[in-house]
Amino acid sequence: MLDQNSFNSLLLTYKQRVDLALEQWLPPETLNPVKLHQAMRYSVLGSGKRVRPVLVYATAHTLNIPLDKVDGIAAAIEIIHAYSLIHDDLPSMDDDDLRRGRPTCHRQFDEATAILAGDALQALAFYILAHDPQMTVDASKRLSMIEKLALFSGSRGMAGGQALDLDSVGKKINIAQLETMHIHKTGALIRTCIQMAALSSDSTTDIQFEALDRYAKKIGLSFQVQDDILDVISDTHTLGKPQGSDAELDKPTFPSIIGLQAARDKAQELHRQAQASLDCFGAEADILRTISHWFVERSH
Repeated sequence: MLDQNSFNSLLLTYKQRVDLALEQWLPPETLNPVKLHQAMRYSVLGSGKRVRPVLVYATAHTLNIPLDKVDGIAAAIEIIHAYSLIHDDLPSMDDDDLRRGRPTCHRQFDEATAILAGDALQALAFYILAHDPQMTVDASKRLSMIEKLALFSGSRGMAGGQALDLDSVGKKINIAQLETMHIHKTGALIRTCIQMAALSSDSTTDIQFEALDRYAKKIGLSFQVQDDILDVISDTHTLGKPQGSDAELDKPTFPSIIGLQAARDKAQELHRQAQASLDCFGAEADILRTISHWFVERSH
């Protein structure tokens, strides 16, 4: 794995790259409809870990793909993530007032504008993938990327996971059902990050692609397990969103079903499995190995 200074330096580089790409792709807030564009930019450009773009760039690094070839992918996926957060926070869903340490989109603007901002961001993500001139792979691979993002952000991925999440509130479910929910809600988009980056190279082998996908499945779940743990042990200021909201909403979580220590053990086991998935790579995958460690040790 990378030492902490090297890892932090790469994280900063990746965040700066995607922030620049986002700034370029998002419509200026002075362009009509002004309020809608303000809401879009507010939701995307606010502070965030940029986990999904980091995974795109780290995968590109591992496969020796120039980072400018995946800037559009990183921006598109972060935009999809932002749209999902806007809609998840709505009164009809999680009804949250705080996101990334500041008011949620519907609180800062209004509910109708928030819905439209989410809709517009989702459309923008696919526009980027269709038009980004830096993506030099052939048309069939670009189409495959669009297909994967559509599939994994729809009913068989992120949106489906949110539907399962809403349906589980106040109910007793087992650990297999909880994992299925989060494999869709959180894990699907994380898999998409890595798959789309891997498709950006004509030299990615089937063995490499399958190894990266196994890795993505493990870290997608470990990320959510740690999220559930932090909702129990952290605080609102550190998280940037209300601490304890899962318990308040009576949502099933890993700690509520198997206990806090067992949830911690599960996160560590998923981390070990993620590391093992990368055995076919050498030091070039150290950034991905370090990201897996970061996912289960992070405090927010």
